[in-house]
Amino acid sequence: MAVVLNGSGLTIEKMVQVGRFGEKVELREHSLELIKKCRTMLEDKVSKGEIMYGVNTGIGEFSEIVLNDEQIKEFQKYLIYNHAAGIGDPTPIEYVRGAIAGRINVHAHGNSGCRPEITLTLIDMLNKGVTPVVCQKGSVGACGDLAPMSQMALSLMGEGESFYQGERMPTSVAFEKAGIPVPGLQARDGLATINGSNLLTAMSAIQLYDYNRLIKHAEIAAAMSLEALLANMKPYDVRLHQLRGFVGAVRSANAIRKCLEGSDLMTGKMKTKVQDAYSMRSTPQVLGAVHDACHYARQQVEVELNGVGDNPIFLPDDNLTLTGANFQGTPVSLPMDMAGAALTIVCVLSERRLNRLLNPALSVGLPAFLTKGAGMFSGMMLSQYTADMLIVEQRILSAPASIQSIPAAADQEDFVSMGMNTAIKNGQILDNAYGIIGIELMAAAQALDFREFTNGRGVTRAHEVIREHVDFLDIDRPLFNDHNAMKELVKSGKILDEVEKLVGSLEN
Repeated sequence: MAVVLNGSGLTIEKMVQVGRFGEKVELREHSLELIKKCRTMLEDKVSKGEIMYGVNTGIGEFSEIVLNDEQIKEFQKYLIYNHAAGIGDPTPIEYVRGAIAGRINVHAHGNSGCRPEITLTLIDMLNKGVTPVVCQKGSVGACGDLAPMSQMALSLMGEGESFYQGERMPTSVAFEKAGIPVPGLQARDGLATINGSNLLTAMSAIQLYDYNRLIKHAEIAAAMSLEALLANMKPYDVRLHQLRGFVGAVRSANAIRKCLEGSDLMTGKMKTKVQDAYSMRSTPQVLGAVHDACHYARQQVEVELNGVGDNPIFLPDDNLTLTGANFQGTPVSLPMDMAGAALTIVCVLSERRLNRLLNPALSVGLPAFLTKGAGMFSGMMLSQYTADMLIVEQRILSAPASIQSIPAAADQEDFVSMGMNTAIKNGQILDNAYGIIGIELMAAAQALDFREFTNGRGVTRAHEVIREHVDFLDIDRPLFNDHNAMKELVKSGKILDEVEKLVGSLEN
C-alpha cells in the first residue's frame, strides 16, 4: 500500500518502507491544491516586484542584492549549480529516497512556493525508481542539507547522475527510460527543493529504526549471557522498575524476562549469588535509559519529518512571506548525538558481560576463554580484542557534532548544526554495534553449550539460529569468519525475528 504524504503522519516506519523497501508514495489531492494556491500567491508577488529572499534576491551574504526579471529566470539554475558542491562516495539509495519523501512532505503543507510540477516530479522519481547520485559529505546541516539536496535538484533539470534499475547513468537517460518529463526550474523552485535538513533527517529516521532493533538484539544477548553466568534474576522483576518509574527500564526488564521464560534460572532451581556485578544486574536500567533517549530522538525526528522545514515560508491565507531559519538541523542533530552515544553505551555494557563470560575468575565455573583445551587453545580470547577496538572507535565517534559549528558564508551562516556529521558517524556507530553484539551472542552461545540446564525459550531459539551460522568452537580456528558471520546475522535481524515469533514482541 502506497504511503500517503500530506504533511502529517509520516512516521519512521513509513520512512523505512519508502526508503529501504521501495514503497510507492501518493500526494493527497488537498495537498496538491495547497501547493497550487501557494504558487499563485508567489507569482502574484513576483509580478508586483515584492522583494522575497531567494526568489528575486541572492542568497546568504548576497541576500541584499535584488535580481532583475531576466536574472530571476536563470537564478535557480545557478543556485543549484553553485550548491551542488559535495564530495565523496554516493549516499546509500535508501537515505536519498528518504530525503526525497521528506521534501515532498514539506511541500505538501503548501508553504514552500514551488510549482506543483516540482513536487509531482519528485513523486515520480520515487515511484519509478530513479534515485539521484548524491555525495554523502558536504552539508553543514543549516540552510538545510544544501550540497546533497542540490545534487538531487540537478535531476529536475535533467542533469547529474542517477541510479535506475541497478545501474548508474546520466539522469537525462534515467528520466527517459522511466518516462519522467524534466520540469526545469523557475522562480523559487530550486530553493524550495533544497532548503531543509531532509537528508540528515531521513538518515536519522532510518538509523533510529535500526537502533531499536539493535537494542532488542542486545537484550537477547543479555538474556543469553545472564543464563550462562547463572545470574540472580531478582533485578529483572518488572515491579522493581515500575517503582522507579522509567518507561525504558520497564520495557527492557520485561524483554529480557520474555527471553528467559521457561528457564531453570527463573524457577529458583539454580544456585545464584545474592547480588551480581553491575554489568549484569543494572542491564535494565542502562538499556532502559537508551530506550528512553532513542524515544526522545524519535519524537524530534518525527516532528521534523512532518514540519515545514524551509525558508522563506509563504502563508497564502495571510498573503505573507516569512523569512526565518526553519532549515536549522539542531533539533535533530542534538538528540541524535545523544542517540549515538546511547548506542555506544549498549556496546560498552555488552563488552563487560563478554568479559565475564571469558574471564575464569568471573565466569562461575565456565572454562577459561570458553575453550576445552586451555593452553593449547585460546578459545575466544581474541574476540574481546576485536570488540574492544570497535568500542574505542565508537567512543571517539560519540563526541557530539552538534557543538562543532564552524561559521561560513562570510559569517552570514555563523552557526550551523553539523547534523550531517552526526548522521554519518551514527551510521558508523551502528555498524560497529552489529559486530560487538554479534560477538557477545557468539560467546554466550558458546558458554551455554557448557551448561547443562533448561534454557529460556527465547534464549534457546536464539542459540539455534546462531548455530545455523556459526559452529561451536571445539578447537581453535581463524575467528574473523565467525565474527563477520555474526555481524551480518545481527544486521539481518534473523535472531530477533525468530525470537519474537516465539515469545512475542520485545517492545510490549
